[in-house]
Amino acid sequence: MSLHTRHRALIGLAAGLYAILSFSIAVLPAIEAQKTPALAGITAPSDDIALGRALYLQEGCGYCHTQFVRDLPVDSHYGRGSLPGDYALEDPPLLGTQRTGPDLSNVGVRQPSEVWNLIHLYNPRAVVATSVMPGYPWLFRETTTAEPDDVVVSVPEKFKPEGKTIVATKEAIHLVRYLESLKQVEVK
Repeated sequence: MSLHTRHRALIGLAAGLYAILSFSIAVLPAIEAQKTPALAGITAPSDDIALGRALYLQEGCGYCHTQFVRDLPVDSHYGRGSLPGDYALEDPPLLGTQRTGPDLSNVGVRQPSEVWNLIHLYNPRAVVATSVMPGYPWLFRETTTAEPDDVVVSVPEKFKPEGKTIVATKEAIHLVRYLESLKQVEVK
C-alpha cells in the first residue's frame, strides 16, 4: 500500500513536517532574538515615554508608520539600517507593516522640535501641506485663556478656531516625548 492511500500516515507526515518547519522557522529564531543584547546607549524608557508609547499603540500610529529602517539606499535618509539590538528593550517591538507616513525609528534625530511635533499632531497640514495623516485634536484643548502652566501650541491662525488658544494635554506631551525618544544609537 502506498503513502497516498494511507490517509492517517499522510496526515501524520504533513503534521510532523509542519511542526518541524514551524519550530525551525519561527520558534528557534524567536528564542535566539530574545538573547540579543541591547545596543550600547539604549536605555529603558522613562514613565513619560512609556505612557507615550502606549498612546502611540492606542491611536494606531503603527498602522501607517514603521519603526524599522531597511538597509537599502532608498531608506538611508531615515537613518542606518535597523539591528536586532535596537529592539532588545521593547516589548513588543513596534516594527510596523506599512509606510504610508515616514519611518519613525530615528524621528527624534530628524525632527527633534517639540513645537513642530505638537503642531503636527494637532493638524499635520499646518506643517506639511501634502500630509495625509489625520489630525489628533482630541489630544489638545481649545481655550480662550491659557493657564500659566499650560503648554500653548503655536498653531498658525488659519488652522485653529478663531479667538482660541490651543493647549497640549498631558497625553499629547507624552506622545511627543515618545516620538522624541526614537533615536538610533551610533554603531561602531
